[in-house]
Amino acid sequence: MLTDLFDIALVANILALLLSAVNWFVPRRWLDVLALVGLTCSVLALTGYMGLRWVEAGRAPFSNMFESLVLFAWTIPLVYLALRMRGKTVAVLAPPTALLAALLLVYASAFLSSEIKPLMPALRSNWLAFHVMACLIGYGSFAVTFIAAIGFLVASRAGSKISRETQDLLEAVMSRTASFGFLFLVVGIAMGAVWANVAWGTYWSWDPKETWSLITALIYAVFLHGRYMRGWQGRRMAWIAIIGFISVLITYVGVNYLMKGLHSYAS
Repeated sequence: MLTDLFDIALVANILALLLSAVNWFVPRRWLDVLALVGLTCSVLALTGYMGLRWVEAGRAPFSNMFESLVLFAWTIPLVYLALRMRGKTVAVLAPPTALLAALLLVYASAFLSSEIKPLMPALRSNWLAFHVMACLIGYGSFAVTFIAAIGFLVASRAGSKISRETQDLLEAVMSRTASFGFLFLVVGIAMGAVWANVAWGTYWSWDPKETWSLITALIYAVFLHGRYMRGWQGRRMAWIAIIGFISVLITYVGVNYLMKGLHSYAS
């Protein structure tokens, strides 16, 4: 059953990618609707997958890179669908959203073990689910911010009236998703600090993961300060969003494999 749900999510993302890509070139309402159905099926299938894995493992399924990639692949279309529910017509972002979610699932299934293993002693805490889920929802939001930023830079090259409207929409998406992601990242860092004090006797130890999480949070703090306090707009904001997501990737992947620290077990 677990494998079936995983495969359903992967296929749903691939179908959503194909349908939304065709909708780019031959805009049709029914193609957009079917792409949304595909992304919704992906989210539902991964929700079921993580729920069943939680029951089978007897713990939150967020303890290693395979499980966190599944959670990451769940958050990205979830954030996109939340935008659509709030009336943001961002069909142009559907193909890269589906592509990124599908690539995460493909990588997880091809290169990482899906075997359910007992938790390491350091991870045996109720804080695990809250800390990891908050951070990964933040990462998923920043992924959509990154996609919107790339789209903005591409659209800004066109210079037509339609492109101006598209730029305005993408700029709004960048601001909204960066704000949402920053909130969850800060909450996740705070939860991690409390957990660290319980597990290691200190709230902050300048572990590489902690340090890069702080750097990532500061980059998006600059983004939000510039956007809402300084009135920054356009390409400057897009580039800050791109730099921020590079920091997210370093925090999420690079630290685990390239730097030794208290969070090395995540690899």
